[in-house]
Amino acid sequence: MISKKAKYALKALKHLGTKFEVKKPTLISEIAEAENIPKKFLEAILLELRNNGLLQSQKGKGGGYLLRIPPSEITFAKVLRIIDGPIAPLLCVSLNFYGQCEDCTTEEECKLRPILGQVRDANLAVYEKTTLADLIG
Repeated sequence: MISKKAKYALKALKHLGTKFEVKKPTLISEIAEAENIPKKFLEAILLELRNNGLLQSQKGKGGGYLLRIPPSEITFAKVLRIIDGPIAPLLCVSLNFYGQCEDCTTEEECKLRPILGQVRDANLAVYEKTTLADLIG
């Protein structure tokens, strides 16, 4: 399950993606109102997305946020990893955030690992091929 923060990030990016061709910044308050996202929470989300290269911001009159890259290049996998971290259900099957389970003696003996690896692969197949452009329609 994705977090509420990730859901809000995707909704905010969708909103900004609809304005990508215009190249005009959008105010946080406009995004918050249009997508029904608490403004303070959205501020933190947008800052995180900017710090990870998906957005750019402009200060002052006429300022706000806009996409740095085209919607077709922003995958769900990229956004979810920025906001929620690992996509895998266990760290021992994570591709980017690998960590050994403390309660397993060896990964080879673990009965959960192969099944949850398949879960990761199935989710990842959808997340990596789905882009913001798909969400925009």
